[in-house]
Amino acid sequence: MIAQGVLLDSPPLDVFGQMALDEALAKSSPEAFVLRFFRWKGVGATFGYAQRIADVERALPPAVGMAYTRRPTGGGIVPHFADLTFSCVFPAEGTLKPTEIYRRLHAAILAELRGTGLEAELCAKGGNPAPQGPTGAAQCFVQPVALDILMNEDKILGGAIRRYGATVLYQGSLQLPDARRRATDWEMAIAQALAAEWNLGWEVCEPATCIRDEAAALVPKYRSEEWIRRR
Repeated sequence: MIAQGVLLDSPPLDVFGQMALDEALAKSSPEAFVLRFFRWKGVGATFGYAQRIADVERALPPAVGMAYTRRPTGGGIVPHFADLTFSCVFPAEGTLKPTEIYRRLHAAILAELRGTGLEAELCAKGGNPAPQGPTGAAQCFVQPVALDILMNEDKILGGAIRRYGATVLYQGSLQLPDARRRATDWEMAIAQALAAEWNLGWEVCEPATCIRDEAAALVPKYRSEEWIRRR
């Protein structure tokens, strides 16, 4: 039986609004699987929940300016200049081990990416979840770790997870040179991959008023020094 999935049509947002909307979605504990592709207003960068701001600021690309914030999920620094950024919010089923959730998501996406002609593969080796860069700050795309998606040994897709009770928030980034120029193709591949894995039929919806209101209330948090500099 095919379940209903929600393909959320959200407006262009800056980095603070993007993080706020993901948190609002996760805290709403939707019964359906929700997939959202980010529409960006300007450039930005995000960094992992547990990272130290002093290390992060030494490693941020100068072009990001002040458009950076701490993610609610883990991992390392991710620049959002030309990537295809997306998130999934869904009820946890079966195991809640992060590695198994990554494996399920990334294996499904990998199969569709290969179908587009990409010679991609899952990274089989271990390593830290966010390898250290030359400045000491963990950077998600510096080197691959287990279950990342690779092409020619370079990482092209990774993500980070946080649980809100029985709800999972996954935030992912596809970093290909044509990620935004061919956004329609890549979005279709990812949506088809997740629909097949979770047995979903997508319904396109806009965020409900209550979600938009909650996200707007969370934006000041993601802009605040208290949040960004909490560590």
